[in-house]
Amino acid sequence: MAYNIVLIEPEIPNNTGNIGRITLGTGSHLHLVKPFGFELSDSRLKRAGLDYWKHIQCTIYESAADFFKQHETKKMAFLSSHAKKEYLEIPYEDEMFLVFGKESAGLSSEILKKYPTQLYKIPLHSQHIRSLNLANAVSIVVYEGLRNLKQ
Repeated sequence: MAYNIVLIEPEIPNNTGNIGRITLGTGSHLHLVKPFGFELSDSRLKRAGLDYWKHIQCTIYESAADFFKQHETKKMAFLSSHAKKEYLEIPYEDEMFLVFGKESAGLSSEILKKYPTQLYKIPLHSQHIRSLNLANAVSIVVYEGLRNLKQ
């Protein structure tokens, strides 16, 4: 039981390091799509991932086009604040791809337009917040997915 966690153009090394720990802790696979807002050698990435980074299953892609070309037939769910459906409605399946956008802007409008029926959001109950921290969002969705797979 595991997921494929996809970060498209991640910008903050600490978030990516923490998400790496989440993938390792859940038996998931991390997919990182360039360009990054940091270098993979960044000490903040390593610090957030602690000494676990060497055990994390991670695949790196040169672009979103490269990622989608390699996985075009796979089951995917895209997380976006622009979605109508909530993450609780994701039809979770083992090995599916859970796709998250970059911290500053989320998923591109191109992706949002291409996959409109596969968009999901984590609801926010305050008008004073635009989004959750990316690592927190990944945690919420992945652990809900694991709970669903156990039922």
